[in-house]
Amino acid sequence: MVDDYSELGFETRAIHAGQKPDPRTGAVIVPIYQTSTYAQDGVGGTREGDYEYSRTANPTRSALEEALASLEGGRHALAFASGMAASDVVLRSTLRPGDHLVLGNDAYGGTFRLIDKVLSLWGVEHTVANLADLDEVRAAIRPETKLIWCESPTNPMLGIADIAGLAGVAHDAGARLVVDNTFATPYLQNPLALGADIVLHSTTKYLGGHSDVVGGAIITNEDELREQFFFLRNSAGAVPGPFDAWLTLRGIKTLALRMERHSDNAERIVQALVNHPKVAKVYYPGLPEHPGHEIAAKQMRRFGGMVSFSHADGEQAALEVASRTKLFILAESLGGIESLIEHPGKMTHASTAGSTLQVPADLLRLSVGIEDGRDLVADLLAALD
Repeated sequence: MVDDYSELGFETRAIHAGQKPDPRTGAVIVPIYQTSTYAQDGVGGTREGDYEYSRTANPTRSALEEALASLEGGRHALAFASGMAASDVVLRSTLRPGDHLVLGNDAYGGTFRLIDKVLSLWGVEHTVANLADLDEVRAAIRPETKLIWCESPTNPMLGIADIAGLAGVAHDAGARLVVDNTFATPYLQNPLALGADIVLHSTTKYLGGHSDVVGGAIITNEDELREQFFFLRNSAGAVPGPFDAWLTLRGIKTLALRMERHSDNAERIVQALVNHPKVAKVYYPGLPEHPGHEIAAKQMRRFGGMVSFSHADGEQAALEVASRTKLFILAESLGGIESLIEHPGKMTHASTAGSTLQVPADLLRLSVGIEDGRDLVADLLAALD
């Protein structure tokens, strides 16, 4: 069996990294170790893998973590019960009262809520900045700045940040760069290779890929950070169960295939929307006129399966479109095999209302699935007309 997968292709690593056949039975798929505790060789003596209690470590979760680290090109990965649990551990491990972070002006609503409503009570301050403008980011940094929190592409406006440039700005200031890579996935983009210190995922989305599991992950190359994250996760207990880890592993195996189809279908839909009289603007980094297109083309393999657009007739018309689609399901979340439509202002980003991160009221966000692209275009055009 291969012991070092680092030089192998993405698709090979997705199927094999951390997932060798079971040595006892020969099972080619990692078993679901549905156990809470483990027999010890003696008092304080654990068996191979340091398994003593499944909050601390579980073999199925360990396999997932090895696979995630391999796909992101990192030394360490930790899996969590949700993407927000992973975000919370990053923030509480790296920040203390009096510290400051820079947050993108188009961040996921749940991330903004955690920082603005929870960490603020702990004495952590934040400044919102356009991360596509490195001068604006530099101006937002203070002596007490410890983190720059980035999404690229952003949720829901599909903005693009220069990850390598941001890493340089962060490191010049003695801060770390965190990149939420949920929209791009490790198949399309690898932030650690671009200089990021921490990569975060909601594995609920494309990594799981089937809308049947909730999870999160952190990947880093820093040994000390890994120990801090591990300690807080073990202390607070936000771990995924073995079945959740197994489902995510199953999803990862087909990630490359799915991301190609998501991207194909998204490009087809974008072309149908760009000249539609009811569409005021399409947000997609694959469009040459997108302000971040050139950077996205450099740091991404393709442009992904997320598309947002503004309705030319305003909020009410956008809400009506969301209620009329048949194949695009009106639902939150994203990254599953099925296509979803949502109104961010009233759904996933409602927590940003009244803030500098408030999203346009006429905006709709599409998570483009892997159905027949012609059917998806027809469904969306019928809802618009």
